[in-house]
Amino acid sequence: MQVILREDIPTLGKAGEVVKVRDGYGRNYLLPRKKAVLADAKNLKAVESQKKQIEAQRAKDRQKADEAAAKLATLELTIARDVGSNDRLFGSVTKVEISAALREKGVQIDKHLIELEAPIKTIGTYEVGVKLHPEVKAAFKLWVVRQEKK
Repeated sequence: MQVILREDIPTLGKAGEVVKVRDGYGRNYLLPRKKAVLADAKNLKAVESQKKQIEAQRAKDRQKADEAAAKLATLELTIARDVGSNDRLFGSVTKVEISAALREKGVQIDKHLIELEAPIKTIGTYEVGVKLHPEVKAAFKLWVVRQEKK
């Protein structure tokens, strides 16, 4: 079955491309979720006319991601946590906590876009990656410090 993708799907291709998929995948997943349409003559003509709009939207998304990456590169974030022996945290710093701390700084980043190499379980400085766009990745500094006792 040939379909025209309506949005980018990492394992298949980009929006506007004509791809060949198995019948069941197309019928049961792509078409009902409106991620693709059947590749017939009518839909092919419509996609050709929309290609310029799709390319313009991609360029706009890329530009927004580049701007956000520049903003994130200058950002330094501090999270204070309770610490036990050997400077080990009780628990770990999670993507949810990092996302909430970014929100307090005025930067809206979804927790799913944050990339941690390993769980943060000790105090120190970490480089945290963020995937803003398929082609744009950014990083910022995260300081995990000892929480002052009251």
